[in-house]
Amino acid sequence: MTELIDDLSKESEEAVFKRIELRWHGLQKLRNLLGDVSLDYEPLGGYEVFSTSDTAAFEIGVAKMEYFNRMLKPLTGTSNTYSNADEKINEFGFNNVNHMVLNQCEGQINTGKMMEALVNLAHKTGVKIINGLSISAVHNSEKNTLINCEDGFSFKSKRTLIANNGFAAALLPEIAVVPARAQVLITEPIPNLKIKGSFHFEKGYYYFRNVGNRVLLGGGRNLDFKGETTAEFGTTTIIQNKLEALLNEMILPDAKYTIEMRWSGIMGVGESKSTIVRQVEGNLYCAVRMGGMGVAIGSLIGEMGAKMILESL
Repeated sequence: MTELIDDLSKESEEAVFKRIELRWHGLQKLRNLLGDVSLDYEPLGGYEVFSTSDTAAFEIGVAKMEYFNRMLKPLTGTSNTYSNADEKINEFGFNNVNHMVLNQCEGQINTGKMMEALVNLAHKTGVKIINGLSISAVHNSEKNTLINCEDGFSFKSKRTLIANNGFAAALLPEIAVVPARAQVLITEPIPNLKIKGSFHFEKGYYYFRNVGNRVLLGGGRNLDFKGETTAEFGTTTIIQNKLEALLNEMILPDAKYTIEMRWSGIMGVGESKSTIVRQVEGNLYCAVRMGGMGVAIGSLIGEMGAKMILESL
């Protein structure tokens, strides 16, 4: 809720709730397209975590809870999308956590299985996926587009839709999209792990969840916005140290664990959280700037981009 409250301080109510609706319908579309089994979908709920220093933020959220539940009821079909979940703090074994708010409409998926299912569906549909070609430039002409690759190879397309999100500026410098790196780590399996569900912390800048008996934790971009505004993959000491501190001091204070892997991903963001789906010029189109919501809205944005191309033929 604190992320939504922050959004409402910068945007209109109409814009914020329209985006929530887009996320909700996008997730339903994804589940209907691939099926919950293929996604490894689990409706375990999502929790916003408030530390001992976040009392003011929690109180502001509680004051807005009835408002959000009323606004979301027509969308989710439930009158209490958000509810207090303080009683679960000890159950999950957290430390330095005073309050939690449950979003019962949130779940989790296995994004690796999601991508595998999408690729398999594309192949069955007759879509050809070409990997290993780094595109250096795309040029619009009267009848088609010319696509240049970094190795000197080039080819033409009647219509081109650029949908590379955080990397869009490399091909479309005039589009208001900047890359935003997100760093992640995951532990090895932890016996008798208490954590079940998805969790957000500090306006959504941190996110953690269980993956079976492992804990996946990511975030910390707010520690170094300038440094994390990059399309380069990698991790940094300042953010990884913060993630480890959260594991030790809040998430897994009494558990023995080993970090198995660290990695990063690149999101596409901008001054506005609104996605850009439009004709750039002539035969060149784009569907970019997912704003960190790619899994939730990607299916709908992809469909919008495809319809835009078809209507131009």
